[in-house]
Amino acid sequence: MSVAGYLLIAIAKVLGIVINVYTIIVVAAALITWVNPDPYNPLVRLLFGLTEPLFRIVRKILPSSFRQFRIDIAPIIILLILVVIDTFLGGLLFDLGRGMIR
Repeated sequence: MSVAGYLLIAIAKVLGIVINVYTIIVVAAALITWVNPDPYNPLVRLLFGLTEPLFRIVRKILPSSFRQFRIDIAPIIILLILVVIDTFLGGLLFDLGRGMIR
């Protein structure tokens, strides 16, 4: 029985929860841009405040050829990155923790 193993499993689970919550936030922020949101609405401000810094970084990295289509693919790229982080890092931590328990 290894405390460190259980700690790694707990960290992996918390990481998964955080990634799932942020995934919901990214999807909500992307969907809300399809309508004309009130910029003074506290929920809209919260969603944009939590997502725009990452969206801005992704938009800067993307080549200008993607910008001519007038479709923002930054949320899609962020969601793909979240899936990779959850699968790779979460799985790695979980497997390491499980290996320590045996």
